[in-house]
Amino acid sequence: MTENDEIPEMSLGNKYSAKPQVQDLSAAQKEVAKTKKEFDKFKSQSLKKFPFIEAIGILPAQLTKTFIDEEEAPKETEKLVHVYIIVPEEKLKEIPKIKQELVKSLESIKQKAWLHVKTPVDIWEMALDSKFELVNAIAMAFPLHDKGILGALRVAEIHKSLVLQKFEKYVVSYVLGGSLVRGENISTSDVDVFIIINDTDVKRMSRLELKERLRGIIYQYVAEATALAGTKSKLSPQVYLLTDFWESVKDAHPIMFTFIRDGVPIYDKGTFMPWKVLLKMGKLKPSPEAIDMFMRTAEKTKEAADRRLIDAMIDIYYGVLTPSQALIMLYGLPPPTPKETAQQFKEIFVDKEKMLKKTDIAILEKAVKEFKTYEHDLKYKIHGKEIDSMIKSSEEYLKILKDLREQIEKRTQEKTIEQVYSDIFSILHIIIGKGTEQKTVREFEEKLIKTGKLPHQSLRFLNYLVSEKKKFKKGKSTAHNINEARKNAAILINDLIEYSQRKDLMALEKTRMRLRYLSDGKEKFTELIVSKGKAFLINGNVIKKITDKIEPSNAKELSEAVEKQKAEKGVKVNQKIFELLKKELGDYEVVL
Repeated sequence: MTENDEIPEMSLGNKYSAKPQVQDLSAAQKEVAKTKKEFDKFKSQSLKKFPFIEAIGILPAQLTKTFIDEEEAPKETEKLVHVYIIVPEEKLKEIPKIKQELVKSLESIKQKAWLHVKTPVDIWEMALDSKFELVNAIAMAFPLHDKGILGALRVAEIHKSLVLQKFEKYVVSYVLGGSLVRGENISTSDVDVFIIINDTDVKRMSRLELKERLRGIIYQYVAEATALAGTKSKLSPQVYLLTDFWESVKDAHPIMFTFIRDGVPIYDKGTFMPWKVLLKMGKLKPSPEAIDMFMRTAEKTKEAADRRLIDAMIDIYYGVLTPSQALIMLYGLPPPTPKETAQQFKEIFVDKEKMLKKTDIAILEKAVKEFKTYEHDLKYKIHGKEIDSMIKSSEEYLKILKDLREQIEKRTQEKTIEQVYSDIFSILHIIIGKGTEQKTVREFEEKLIKTGKLPHQSLRFLNYLVSEKKKFKKGKSTAHNINEARKNAAILINDLIEYSQRKDLMALEKTRMRLRYLSDGKEKFTELIVSKGKAFLINGNVIKKITDKIEPSNAKELSEAVEKQKAEKGVKVNQKIFELLKKELGDYEVVL
């Protein structure tokens, strides 16, 4: 680069470019679409005879001259429709026979066309011979049938064109790789492309900055190219600086060697092909330092493998430990420490509940034991056979845990439904009186619902609880229904408690009187609470008991008297109480 390192808009057309025709693609497709109907029958006949055909495409009319110029087709075919058919490489020897049959199909639909029957390797050979215009023409073909190769070529060609239009001077090679060139791609396969950027003449920015700026734009063009191509193939570009790439080649990086060996350029400024030739000639060899590095890597293979086995043991340990702790929590206990889990699991589910056998938890005990050994021994090792055995045992153990969970949940549900049922009916028996379930529900409706003392939903909640309890005994209830019954019961209990408190308050108010009297010329108030056989005078924090006389009392005695009075329907007030009050307070009057 000379004066600056900005990224300019660049035009195509120098001796290295592939001369892509992206701008003409829309017009070409419109023109080809007119003949598409006529070729649908040809396509159907071709695929019926040769279902292995990978792609059938109609070459854009403005690009067929490229094939004629490259002697891929006779001059007199210039005005004919050129149909490009791709068959698998293993069908190479059958191409003459295939072509003969396909020509007959064309004649049957009375279409004059020129057939190109090729394999993917033929296309790659064109690219390796720097016949990029031919590859571009194939990529721009109107697809009548495509298992993936035409779409992959199309999205790569369009992306390449967008990249070159932006900064051709920086790009030295645009290379296809991966499953596409190996012949393993399908319509949804990733299209691997490698883009080599020349960073040898950068002056006003760092090489890393150049790479990041160009890479950002290259990735930005991926979505645009995919939309223009109208394909399911996902473009996956990898960007390398020329100096970094050569450094990796020199160090014999396997990825770079594979890339050079298998890669097919669809744009190249004479850089990629020399590497490919040198590799075939055995001239690309790793440096002594690279050999040393790979040798050291090999020496560490066993160490790395041992480490992975330990990691596998740790994964198995947590894989059986965590769900075991979860089931202890589901049982209703706090989670134990990892070291205590196996022992507590045994005590609960083997010894106490008899829900498991001792052999059922062998893998849990072994996993804990191995992990303890690993924690205390830095040289700990485990063999692959043991890992295989532990994996198999852990799979069986998790099945056991799944069954155990169902048993625990069933017991929990049983306890839940029994507990809420008992709580509800205990409260109802206090409020309504003891009786059978049927009688209690009936009186609940008559005395509390129909009289408006409780809302109608309370009756619905009670009936739902009774129904679910019966269903559970028959094994027809579900965890969801029991949980619903539990939530409804909580609301019903609150309503019953609130009603009971209101009832107690009303009963208490009937025996409570507020008295007004004078003391030292000042108006004062006190409260009188009457219970069976006695009364209590409450003046601030001072409590006095009135029987045959007035004497000191306390809050406990008052509370006990009030509780006993709740069970009484009414109370008779002894006239003597009022006589004693007059002696205590003087003149007084009852106020509301």
